[in-house]
Amino acid sequence: MLTDKLKNYKILLASKSPRRQQFLKDLGLPFTTVSIDVEEVYPKYLHGNEITCFLAELKADAYENELKDDEILITADTIVRVSGKILGKPNDAEDAKKMLRLLSDTRHEVITSVCIRTHNATKTISDTTTVHFKKLTAEEINFYIENFKPFDKAGAYGVQEWLGYIAVKKIEGSFYTVMGFPVHKFYKEMMKF
Repeated sequence: MLTDKLKNYKILLASKSPRRQQFLKDLGLPFTTVSIDVEEVYPKYLHGNEITCFLAELKADAYENELKDDEILITADTIVRVSGKILGKPNDAEDAKKMLRLLSDTRHEVITSVCIRTHNATKTISDTTTVHFKKLTAEEINFYIENFKPFDKAGAYGVQEWLGYIAVKKIEGSFYTVMGFPVHKFYKEMMKF
């Protein structure tokens, strides 16, 4: 399986996301987390998955000179797109409230890209899932932000948390893409090693 395919490689995950770390653990992949500090800014002419691909590759570029021959670096980025607006991680509680009001009673897209980099190759994969939200009350939004503090999540929500339980009416695409890691596409790419 995947662990056999990758037994000669050291996997490096450049993500603080506990969800992405859990996905790799659940796939049975031993990995080491590495810290990458980049300003997540992208050119304004980019759209949709061009943004997430650019940011995932930007994170990989920051580690490029340290990558050894037997290492595979994994970076990722997720955004939410609603009514032509791009939502990243909220700056604070007020920003989170504004985002959730935008998502209320509408459909939006969650776009996640993963960059897989070796010493001599780069492959970036991307996936988009459409999520339909019910109308959220101010009380629901406030409760969620106060109790779950979704400041590390694109669009200010985690689909696997309380808000996902009560707000999501329908998902078209991969649930795991909404969580920030299109596991099915990642697995397919990693099986090519």
